[in-house]
Amino acid sequence: MRVDAFDFELPNERIALRPARPRDAARMLVVDGGAMADAGVADLPKWLRPGDCLVFNDTRVIPAQLEGRRGDARIGATLHKRIDLRRWQAFVRNAKRLRVGESVDFGAGVEAVAEERLADGSFILAFAGDEPVEVLLERAGTMPLPPYIAGKRATDEDDRSDYQTMFAREDGAVAAPTAALHFTPGLLDALAAAGVASETLTLHVGAGTFLPVKADDTEDHVMHAEWGRIDVDTAARLNAVRAAGGRVIAVGTTSLRLLESAARDDGTIVPFAGDTAIFITPGYRFKAIDGLMTNFHLPRSTLFMLVSALMGLDVMQSAYAHAIGEGYRFYSYGDASLLLPKR
Repeated sequence: MRVDAFDFELPNERIALRPARPRDAARMLVVDGGAMADAGVADLPKWLRPGDCLVFNDTRVIPAQLEGRRGDARIGATLHKRIDLRRWQAFVRNAKRLRVGESVDFGAGVEAVAEERLADGSFILAFAGDEPVEVLLERAGTMPLPPYIAGKRATDEDDRSDYQTMFAREDGAVAAPTAALHFTPGLLDALAAAGVASETLTLHVGAGTFLPVKADDTEDHVMHAEWGRIDVDTAARLNAVRAAGGRVIAVGTTSLRLLESAARDDGTIVPFAGDTAIFITPGYRFKAIDGLMTNFHLPRSTLFMLVSALMGLDVMQSAYAHAIGEGYRFYSYGDASLLLPKR
């Protein structure tokens, strides 16, 4: 499909720069088949059924934004994907001033060598010393806020907690699984009381999630890879949910992409550990999930393509027009949508 089919106009003032407080005070647009209803995240137990299961991503965002110097040149780096214990793939700003073999001083005793430049223009950075890279980042790094927020205000101490979900446990993400930012212990208790189960998986979200789609046709877009894991017991419990007639509802596109990567053609979810570069566009047949809770996404983005594949492009264009008209807040710190496709 042509990428411009997924375009829409978004007023600048609809981009949320801070999250709702408390987290579950955010609004939620419910799209059930072709019907729409305005609700709140706190209303979620009313929209789900006993026996349903929400699936969360337990990745933890690391302070993956670095600012440093190579001689007199200022070099910025956003870590994207771990290669091994000391090496990370990174997107580099002012990359024309950095050559393979040169070292960047990021301050606070943190240095890295540009070991290799990849075909997409990113670098492999090898960090010096024996301390874990995560420890070095706590000293020298800042939270990697999305560019549409970072371009409007500075990152501050609040973002250390605001840009982390209550499920965050496994270090490795450089972007938050933002749909889960809306959840609180109280909301989780209310869901459990309503008979809604919850499970977690791990997908380390990379900086590639913010890369624009530059191709004119979806067939020509190369999707970034991210590492994920679903263990044996989790896969078995999710299969049992559907066998008993419950619905598997992914919380966030990251959870959805990993579940679909781990699913057989018959819908059975199998254990998974490795990279996924699954790219979901209209025409895709969903196997593992029955619904999705997610935030509102960028025009022409792979994530808007994904929700259009789930619900239909016309339905999502109408839903987004409604959300814009009704003042919903967009993107990572914005409001939520609950998408329940026809079956």
